Amino acid sequence: MEERIPAEGGLRERKKRATRAALVEAAVRLAMEHGVEHVTVDAIAAAAGVSTRTFFNYFESRDEVFVMIGADSSDRVRRAVLAAPPELPPLEALREAIAAELGEVEQQQELWRLHAEVLRKAPQLLARRIGAHMADELGLAEALAERIGRGSPLFAEDRPAFASAEDEERRRALGLYPRLLAAVGGTAVRVAVEHWSVRQGEVPFADVFRETFDHLAAGLTLPPAQADDGR
Repeated sequence: MEERIPAEGGLRERKKRATRAALVEAAVRLAMEHGVEHVTVDAIAAAAGVSTRTFFNYFESRDEVFVMIGADSSDRVRRAVLAAPPELPPLEALREAIAAELGEVEQQQELWRLHAEVLRKAPQLLARRIGAHMADELGLAEALAERIGRGSPLFAEDRPAFASAEDEERRRALGLYPRLLAAVGGTAVRVAVEHWSVRQGEVPFADVFRETFDHLAAGLTLPPAQADDGR
C-alpha cells in the first residue's frame, strides 16, 4: 500500500487530511453498526459527505480505509525525527516526535477503541493492519538510521509510508539498532495507551507516556520503590 496524499502543506493539504480522517471514521462507525462485510465504498463516501470518486483519490480499495488510521501522524513522526535538534539522543528524539502527535489519542479515544474492535472481528483486516504497521515501522527505522548517520542507502525522506516493493532489501540495508529502536518505540506507545485506557481519571496520558519512555531510557532497571519491596 502507498500513502497517496502528502502529510504536509497548507490549507489544501489540511483539507485533504480532514477528508481522509472523515472517511476512516465513517468506515469504522459503519463497520461497528453493520459489520465490515456489509459496508460498501458508496456507503462510506456518503457517510463522510463526499463522492465515491473522491474516496478513490485517497484509498485504493475499501479494505485499505480500515488500516490507514494514523497514517498522517506516522509520516509526521518520521519527519520530526529527522528535524530534531542534533544534540538529542535518538531515543529522546523519537520520544519527542511521538509526544507531539499523541494529543489525538486522548481526543479520539473512542474512535481508536472502535477501530480495534472492528479489526478484532475481521481477521482479514487485522492481517493487513499488521502488514501496514510493519511497513510503517521500517520507514521509521530508516529515518532513525538516517538521523544517526548510518541510514539505509535506499532511504528517501519522501518515501511513501507503505511502499513495499523492496522491503526485503531495505531491511537488509538497515543496522540492528535503528530497527530495534523503531520497534521498541512502537511497543512503548501501545503499552502506554493500554495502561492509560484502563486508568482514565487517575493519571493524564502524557504522564504515562513520559514514564514509559523514562523506563526505556533507564535501561528498564527496576524502579526504586519496587526494588525496595523485593518485587
